[in-house]
Amino acid sequence: MADKNPLSVEEVAAACDIFFPLMSEVRSRMPEAEIEDVLKVMENVAKLAHHLRQTKKAETGPFGFNKENVNA
Repeated sequence: MADKNPLSVEEVAAACDIFFPLMSEVRSRMPEAEIEDVLKVMENVAKLAHHLRQTKKAETGPFGFNKENVNA
């Protein structure tokens, strides 16, 4: 269950350090958009970024003793 205690200033500042650069990146690509639209696009971009991360991990293939021998 989520912690119901109030957030500290440090916790909010840490979240802002992550959120606002991401929002600025999206907003720079759609300068005429309303903030609500930017937030909706950010949500979709985040989903796509997570998908791309998973795809990239899947492409790395086996590691350690499970590597295929290319010279065989």
